Amino acid sequence: MYRMLIVDDEEIITDGLMDIFSNLDLELDLYKAYSGEEALKLLRRTRVDIVLSDICMPEMDGLELMKHIHSNWPQCKIVFLTGHNEFDYVYQAIQKPGVQYMLKSEGYPKLIEAVRRAMTELEEAMRMSHLLQQAREQLHTLETLAQGDYFRHLFHSTALDNQRLGDDLQRLGISLDASLPVLLVHGIVVCADPDISYADRHEAALAVKFLSESWLAERTTSTGIIDRYGDLIWLIQPGSVLAGEAEDQLCHTVKFLEGTFELIQQACMATLNVSLAVTLSGEAEAWESLPAAYDRIRRRQHDRPGDGTRMVQTVSLRDEAFGDKPAVAYRASGGKAEMMANHLEAGRRQEFLNLFDELAEAVAGQGPGCRYTTELYYTIALMLLSYANRWELQDKTGADGLLQLRESRSWREPFAALRTVAETLFSVRTSGERKRAAITVEKVCAYIDEHIGEDLSLVRLADMIHFNPSYLSRLFKQEKGFNLSEYIEQLRLRKAKELLGSDELRVAEVGSLVGYDSPQSFTRFFKKMTQMTPQEYRTLAEAGNSSK
Repeated sequence: MYRMLIVDDEEIITDGLMDIFSNLDLELDLYKAYSGEEALKLLRRTRVDIVLSDICMPEMDGLELMKHIHSNWPQCKIVFLTGHNEFDYVYQAIQKPGVQYMLKSEGYPKLIEAVRRAMTELEEAMRMSHLLQQAREQLHTLETLAQGDYFRHLFHSTALDNQRLGDDLQRLGISLDASLPVLLVHGIVVCADPDISYADRHEAALAVKFLSESWLAERTTSTGIIDRYGDLIWLIQPGSVLAGEAEDQLCHTVKFLEGTFELIQQACMATLNVSLAVTLSGEAEAWESLPAAYDRIRRRQHDRPGDGTRMVQTVSLRDEAFGDKPAVAYRASGGKAEMMANHLEAGRRQEFLNLFDELAEAVAGQGPGCRYTTELYYTIALMLLSYANRWELQDKTGADGLLQLRESRSWREPFAALRTVAETLFSVRTSGERKRAAITVEKVCAYIDEHIGEDLSLVRLADMIHFNPSYLSRLFKQEKGFNLSEYIEQLRLRKAKELLGSDELRVAEVGSLVGYDSPQSFTRFFKKMTQMTPQEYRTLAEAGNSSK
């Protein structure tokens, strides 16, 4: 779903456009602002895909706003509204790509068509067939492989020489600066086909890496690699120094990454038919702390509410609570056991079981004294026990008993016990994800209940729980069965009816208490929900009370 921001200093125009686009069957998440400054605050908080704005406004006009839009979100499309006598403004606007202008006298149908055209342009940008072709050409290049091998080594190193690091980055063609910290991003690629081969999965991950490069290059310097578990890792630095403090620059870069990875997710689904779950660090990490940060970000990817599909979450990797938790990565020596650990970590149930069955079938005919099979059994048992301990599921899975290998005429029974524990782990994990999702949604509902008269935009609520707005909207709908906006409207309507039942407050005061700054907006909302104005409802309620 795309996000559109409507900006006009005349409230009646802004609210009217909101009403019109709200009633259209368009995949748009709508926001509004009554000035360029107010619009700029929103643009700094979240990604916006389309801006519909008056071109001539006081203090900050549309052209100045356009500069900020292109600085924060280069992919954003702009539709300017203008009068006949503003040709100079129009002339400057049409010199920019991705900008349309409409005369205010042309009417709503033309305006709606302009917005549809902007949405079509965004869809076409998602496909990026030329980038996919570039990805295929680079799949097996030495540079890509060398960079991946180097960072896989770096993530597991115990000591780091900064001078050697700079030399290595330069020799490998990596444009990151060894003297500056980096932001870490972890991505899990989920293919639509659960039986996809390892080679196809690896190719899909590489395609996602190459597809993301042009999006990230607009504001950052980045390198993406595939780690030993088949997941994507990006190391990112701001591409240019912005005006202001370093903390502000970091905040702007994080917000850019949150919005841009949402676009990358949409592009992956549209062009590759794969989903991408993203976790990014909210703080820049020093190079020497990368091994610890890498382990922690993998852990935070696991501790997500819901299944994580199309989620972008920003996390702190410096929580004190992290200090006592065991490392995330399972560092098994066997290649297939390591792949199974990867599937277990990412929650890929079917892939894990397919590989397990392949191994179990291969050793089914071995005698009970086979050392290789005994080693394989204990390798898998220790893996399951490790995850049960880390997820605190010992009592729910029976993993402790796996280390007491009983005598058996064949290996079928012991491996069947391993499989049972593995299936239980996956089931309990899914239950835990659902429980965390329910807790998160209830936290959002409690906040809404306590702040019903305040800004309850999707962006504000997403900021409160540190998720991207699209994922919060999807998570809420999954848990409650209806949209977040519907929940807020019903709550505001119920509160408004309670307040209107008393004549102590004016209608405008009631509207303000339930989150509507202007009486006109409150009246429109109330009439849409009840087919009567607030005053008509109050009169009817008073008549009902007097008849009792």
